[in-house]
Amino acid sequence: MSIDSAVAGQGPSSTPSTVPPTKAARHALITSVLVRQPVHSQSELADALAQEGVSVTQATLSRDLVELRAVKIRTAGGALAYAVPAEGGSRTPAHAADAEVLAARLARLCAELLVTADASGNLVVLRTPPGAAQFLASAIDHSVLTGVLGTIAGDDTVLVIAREAEDGGTASGGAAVAARFLALAAEG
Repeated sequence: MSIDSAVAGQGPSSTPSTVPPTKAARHALITSVLVRQPVHSQSELADALAQEGVSVTQATLSRDLVELRAVKIRTAGGALAYAVPAEGGSRTPAHAADAEVLAARLARLCAELLVTADASGNLVVLRTPPGAAQFLASAIDHSVLTGVLGTIAGDDTVLVIAREAEDGGTASGGAAVAARFLALAAEG
C-alpha cells in the first residue's frame, strides 16, 4: 500500500494525524489534496494540510509544489487551481476530480466488478474477476470514502481497511463499509 493510499482515505476527523513528518508523506498528502479538491492558492493548500494535521511553512510548501511539478491550470469554471501530473508518468496535469464524478465512477465499477463483499472486524474483503482488483482498489482510494483508511489489492481480491466503529457498540466498521460497497454495486 502506498502512502498516498494511506492518507487519501483520511479526512478531517477527531483522530490524531497519522501522517509521518517526512517529505515523502507530505508530498503524498499534497498530491492527495490537489486531486480531491480544487486548490486556488498556497494559503488554501496550507489550510487543507493543517486540517489533516500537517503544519507547513509557505516556503516549504512552495518548494514542495515545484518538486511535485504542480502547475496552475484553468478549471471548468474558469478559475485557476493547482494540478499535479497524472499517475503513470503522464506529464499532463490532472484536474481535481469532482466528488460526484468519483462517486459515480466507483458505483459503476462496483456494479461491474464486485463479486462479493465480506467483513471481519475492521477489515473488508472484496472479490473481483481475475485481474480487476487493482483497478477497483484504485477507484476506492481516489474516491476518499469516509471510514476507509486504505486498500491493498491482489489479482482478484481487495483488502479494505476500515476505521473502527465510532459508536462503541457492536456494529463493526468493516460491516458498515462492506454494506456500502454492496449498496454501490446495486445502484451502479
